[in-house]
Amino acid sequence: MKKPLLIGITGGTGSGKSTVSKSICDSLPKKSVLIIEQDSYYKDQSHLTLDERADTNYDHPFAFDTDLLNNHLKALIDNKPIDKPLYDFTVHNRKKETMKVEPKDVIILEGILVLDSPEIRGLLDIKIFVDTDADIRLIRRIVRDMGERGRTLNSVIKQYTEVVKPMHNEFIEPTKRYADIIIPEGGYNKVAIDIMVTKIKSILDRRI
Repeated sequence: MKKPLLIGITGGTGSGKSTVSKSICDSLPKKSVLIIEQDSYYKDQSHLTLDERADTNYDHPFAFDTDLLNNHLKALIDNKPIDKPLYDFTVHNRKKETMKVEPKDVIILEGILVLDSPEIRGLLDIKIFVDTDADIRLIRRIVRDMGERGRTLNSVIKQYTEVVKPMHNEFIEPTKRYADIIIPEGGYNKVAIDIMVTKIKSILDRRI
């Protein structure tokens, strides 16, 4: 079997990573693309209370089970299925269930710290950084966290100013130097996405 094409898409919170991933996915043949969210690989925190889990710094590299993610990516590259963890943001912890995932021709790994780990960077065929202004990212985070994760406005702003922004500056922004391509304004940059899709199709055609 052909080796899957592994694409890493990263950028700050609310930058438009998911939109870029979906745009690439929609432009390729159905059932040929798999999206893996780095968020699924937050560490299990069953040993902590709910309040302690709520206070965890989820924008620090230590919050992720990078070893497990690395092993799962290697398995997918070897065309082997994985049991992907599932994460419940309402209780800040992994679910007991997992999801069986089969490898596809194109695997997109999406997350804020996808390019932080040297081991994972070494597995990626294409590395993309989605670059969006901080004020736009904050607005998108407020809308998402209040609408989808049951957070209050004050808690979102407090977390952003005390944790998210400092972690972005310290850990996420510096990974931009590892990117093969930087996409300004995320999913709204149709030209950049079209160029990426053309490149991906070209690589896949050569692997047939």
